[in-house]
Amino acid sequence: MRFKNLTVLLFVISVLLFITAFYANNIKLEKTASKTNTIQEPDSLSKNSGGQKVYGVVKTEKEWRESLSDEEYYILREKGTERAGTGKYYRNHEEGMYFCAACGNELFGSDEKYDSGSGWPSFYAPKSEKDINVIKDVSFGMERTEIVCSRCGSHLGHVFNDGPKPTGLRYCVNSASLVFKKKTNKSKTTNNKE
Repeated sequence: MRFKNLTVLLFVISVLLFITAFYANNIKLEKTASKTNTIQEPDSLSKNSGGQKVYGVVKTEKEWRESLSDEEYYILREKGTERAGTGKYYRNHEEGMYFCAACGNELFGSDEKYDSGSGWPSFYAPKSEKDINVIKDVSFGMERTEIVCSRCGSHLGHVFNDGPKPTGLRYCVNSASLVFKKKTNKSKTTNNKE
C-alpha cells in the first residue's frame, strides 16, 4: 500500500513538473516574440468581393494539377506536409536562391538558411517580406502561422517565434514547395529542380 501511494505521488509530481516546464517555455517564447519581429498578416493584400485574397498568378485547380507533380500539388495547393527529414533541400548547404515551385517567385536565400533540427529547411527571414504572406492556421486543434507565396498563394509551411537572431523567427518550409537555383561562379543561378 505504501509503495502504491509513493508511485502515485511521484507520478503527480512528474506531471506537475511537465506542466510547469511547458508553460514556462511558452512564456519564454512570447517574451522572445515581443522583443523580435512579430508575425502579422499584411493589410495590403488585395481581396475580392467575397473577402478572399487575390494573387498575381491565378490558375484553375486543373491547371495547377497539370503543372505540378503529385507531391507538389499536395503540399502547395492542399496544404500538405512532407515527412520530417525527407525533403531534398533539408540538408542542402549550397549557395543560391530558393524559389516557389508553383510560380517561380524568389523566396529565400541560402544566407538566411540554418539547421533548426526540425527536419525541414529553415530560414530566419525571407529574401523580402513582400514575397511571403502569413495566414492564421487553426488546423489540427492548434494555432500556428501559415506562410504562403505572395504571388500565387501556394502553401509553403509555417513560421514560428523560436528562430535565431537577428529576427527570432523560423520559417519552416517544405522542400517540395521550393526550387533551388545554385549560384555559379559568374554570380548567375542555375535551376536545380529535379
